[in-house]
Order: sequence, then C-alpha cells, then structure tokens
Amino acid sequence: MFELTGLGGLIVLALDIWAIVSIIGSAAGTGAKVLWCLLVILLPILGFIIWLIAGPRAAPGSPRP
Repeated sequence: MFELTGLGGLIVLALDIWAIVSIIGSAAGTGAKVLWCLLVILLPILGFIIWLIAGPRAAPGSPRP
C-alpha cells in the first residue's frame, strides 16, 4: 500500500471531486449516483479509474463548471 501526500494527494482529491460533481449531474438514477459516489469516496484512485471507464457522465446540455 502506498500513501499519497503533497501534490499527488491534492491531484487525486481534485479528480475525485470532479468525478463526484459529474456523477451528481448525470442522468443516472439516485441509487446509481449513491453507489458511484461511494465507490469514488471509498477507493479514491481505483474508484476514479473505474468511473472514468464505465461511470455515468454529466447530462448532455448541462452547463460545465
């Protein structure tokens, strides 16, 4: 197991926040949104990679922050 500190930890945090905002803005159902958010929160790096490959995206036409 490795520990992320400093800049690496900050980058992972920023990517996870971006993923969670995108999940919440997606057209997926509430249950799916909760499960995706839990995956990203509990497994920050692996959850982000899984979400990036298979997760819900922001709804088309929604404003990007």
